[in-house]
Amino acid sequence: MTTVQRPTVGILWMLASGLCFVAVTGIVRWLGTDLPAAQGAFIRFAFGLLFLAPTLFAVLRAGLPEGSLPLFALRGALHTAAVTFWFFAMARIPVAEVTAIGYLNPIVVTLGAALILGEKIAFRRIAAIGVALLGALVVLRPGLRVIELGHLSQLGAACCFGLSYLAAKRLSERVSAGAVVGMMSLTVTIGLAPFAAMVWVPVSAYQLAALALVAVFATAGHYCMTRAFSEAPLTVTQPVTFLQLVWATLLGALVFGEAVDPYVILGGGMIISAITYITWREAVLRRAQVTPPVGATKG
Repeated sequence: MTTVQRPTVGILWMLASGLCFVAVTGIVRWLGTDLPAAQGAFIRFAFGLLFLAPTLFAVLRAGLPEGSLPLFALRGALHTAAVTFWFFAMARIPVAEVTAIGYLNPIVVTLGAALILGEKIAFRRIAAIGVALLGALVVLRPGLRVIELGHLSQLGAACCFGLSYLAAKRLSERVSAGAVVGMMSLTVTIGLAPFAAMVWVPVSAYQLAALALVAVFATAGHYCMTRAFSEAPLTVTQPVTFLQLVWATLLGALVFGEAVDPYVILGGGMIISAITYITWREAVLRRAQVTPPVGATKG
């Protein structure tokens, strides 16, 4: 049965997803540096684990495929590092810069698929990756301004998130999507626990409430994104993600008094354009693989 595509609905779901993720960014930025990055990330994932408890219970009761536990552990370790880096960067550099650098995640996935998983990568995709990396340089402008620890932390987050998604791709071939998400929440919560314990400071009620909201918006964002993917092709929904940078820039300017940096907009636009091109090329190649040659069905 062919799934009916509804591009307008897909775009609306992707818009909602972007707004949810910007809300996540804004809340963490508002919390600032009062909580250590590892502690803030741990509390956020602990709340997320509560939300996903029914799914995780069902997964564990059914059992995990033999040999999958090391891959779950690897993904958990990568995601633990990624969210710690992200929380650290979010409290220290402008919202728009965190968002723009975060667009590098799919580029890391594409490079990792070629270098680690052995997937073939054509020259045009290599060129698109080059454009994305150039966009990152436009955002960072090394040599023209000071590169802060927050920028390096967000670059580390982008790399770790990308590698985590590669591990998730391998896991999705063995287990259900619910198992992938549920086990990620469990392993990341466990992975963050010792680091959070080492730097633990008293937590106020409003900080707990804020991190609970982060978990709610993050969960809603992933749900909206999943709905968007089911309603419209990636080639339609992918360009909409650029609006997340617009929302983040407005949030930073209007709420946190951050200056609007045209280089961040330009660099982020270059990165998302490259990602959109890579997504479009993959869609074209997939159609070419399933479309029979002319006359193949005749006679």
